[in-house]
Amino acid sequence: MVQQDSPSPQQQENSYTAQDIQVLDGLEAVRRRPGMYIGSTDQRGLHHLVCEIAYNCIDEAMAGCCTQVQVTIRQDGTVEVADNGRGIPTDIHQASGTSALETVMTILHAGAKFGGRSYMVSGGLHGVGAAVVNALSSWLRVDVKREGRLYRQEYQKGIPQGKVTAIGKASDTGTVTTFLADASIFDNLDYDFNTLAQTFRELAYLNKGLEISFKDERQDQEMTFYFEGGIASFARHLNRDRTLIHPRPIYVSKMINSTDVEVALQYNDAFTESIFSFANCVNTVNGGTHVTGFRAALTRVLNDYARKSKLLKDDDSNLSGDDVREGLTAIINVKLTEPQFEGQTKTKLSNAEVKSQVESVVGEGLNLYLEEHPNEARKIIEKCLTAARAREAARRARELIIRKGVLDTTLPGKLADCSEKDPSRSELYLVEGDSAGGSAKQGRDRRFQAILPLRGKILNVEKAPMDKMLGHEEIRAIITALGTGIDDSFDLSRLRYHRVIIMTDADVDGSHIRTLLLTFFFRHMAALINQGHLLIAQPPLYRVRSNKRQYWVYSEKEKEGLLKRLAEGKKAEIQRYKGLGEMTPVQLWETTMNPTSRTMLQVGIEDAVKANRIFHTLMGHEVAPRKAFIQAHARSVRNLDI
Repeated sequence: MVQQDSPSPQQQENSYTAQDIQVLDGLEAVRRRPGMYIGSTDQRGLHHLVCEIAYNCIDEAMAGCCTQVQVTIRQDGTVEVADNGRGIPTDIHQASGTSALETVMTILHAGAKFGGRSYMVSGGLHGVGAAVVNALSSWLRVDVKREGRLYRQEYQKGIPQGKVTAIGKASDTGTVTTFLADASIFDNLDYDFNTLAQTFRELAYLNKGLEISFKDERQDQEMTFYFEGGIASFARHLNRDRTLIHPRPIYVSKMINSTDVEVALQYNDAFTESIFSFANCVNTVNGGTHVTGFRAALTRVLNDYARKSKLLKDDDSNLSGDDVREGLTAIINVKLTEPQFEGQTKTKLSNAEVKSQVESVVGEGLNLYLEEHPNEARKIIEKCLTAARAREAARRARELIIRKGVLDTTLPGKLADCSEKDPSRSELYLVEGDSAGGSAKQGRDRRFQAILPLRGKILNVEKAPMDKMLGHEEIRAIITALGTGIDDSFDLSRLRYHRVIIMTDADVDGSHIRTLLLTFFFRHMAALINQGHLLIAQPPLYRVRSNKRQYWVYSEKEKEGLLKRLAEGKKAEIQRYKGLGEMTPVQLWETTMNPTSRTMLQVGIEDAVKANRIFHTLMGHEVAPRKAFIQAHARSVRNLDI
């Protein structure tokens, strides 16, 4: 018999056996890894809970069984979502052995959205939404009105506190879900009324005839959304402050092979396109096959009409996709039985058959509209021809620039590139001004940090045609340095730096330059934002010296807290930084560029419709909407430099 020594503590620490494998049963996995199901545990994730329950109501509406949805936030943060749908079934589910209600509330991937009988189309998390909300709530209660009776079941952290019980009679049908998000999981329980209201407005547009009421008892705010016109009303809403090419949106709708396709489009005099696409009420911010089908039909039909009406001569080139989409606002809304999305985030639809379905519906409907409205058709074609002429002028300008050697495949001369060739390890700073650019070049880590100084304020692309934009030196430098191209030619795989960092002064001019850059990226390189490659540097606002020690402070609140902690704030020396050029290269590195100590904001598009609206309001031609926006938000301005 051989006696074995006991494993040492070091060996035990490094061991890896079957006993180390954990199996998380039921909803415990959701509570342990909530980010996998709702994205995050910040306010965005909190809102996700509300939307998941609301999506169940919307599914009832899309099935033709619900006309009203009511969402209420109580004083204590409790959320109640009610509908007048059919009510979740309460009879025993054969496979689970428990009631159907308890099954859908406690078992992942259990629901009526898979068989295709109860729900032909559905959104949300496809069978896990209600169970995930239940798991992430400290308590949840479901009241079901069905078959003349009122049923109830309660849960704590996803665990049923009893069986489904009939507690009374009911004269109608519907489901009421009430829950309190778990404060031990979420950063805070602070819902934002405006963000949720925008989501419910959007859902009401996408489901014409559905009334969605939203009430926030904490702030005594309430809004109700109901649109008979559906997405046609949506297009009018998006274009309400713009100069229109034709007065009413073009609306087409048809069912093809169980796929419901509806599209609304309207042209304005802007130079940018605003296309919003949805699949089963899910906002597909990265497009997909439905958008591809729409674009193909739009380009083909407008070219055919332009030639038939002699607005395009025989020797003229066809209108390009960019030409026919300049100044276009469009909403594409498809509802289908088995949606397929790329990735977990559902930002891109991939059903191959949807492309031809949308192309067929849009082609037929748009062609009919143009034939029946010749005056509007002529105005649309003239708008496209104007865009084509501007694009041709831009092409000639590019060719001239290339021949002169100013812009070609080589990088901009003022770019201080890094030595690292792996884009995933490289970052590019877009720096305001030559002075700050000089400090950044001296203070950076040359191995992986590249610097592109920008002289002055770049062009406002919201108000500029394509030829003028491409003729702007600073914008050309940005496009060339990144290497991706723009608009339809944008290719993310060619991105030379996986972190593109906007670094501007902490004053009014710096904020303006930052907004101009964000406008350019949102309009012409949106995928850069959607994929998380765009960031904003956060230089310090103050340097505080006290007792021979130096502190860098990034906000007013942080400064006040520091002075209180020092207990000798009156003796502290405080310096306010308005410009990056006021810092030495060493200071700029320590505070803003050193990966181990810097703070940066990642730019994201949480609500593409709202972002589109804000950029148009702030950067567009119309003064009145901008003035109203400034007046409405004046009280929330921080760090105003006057």
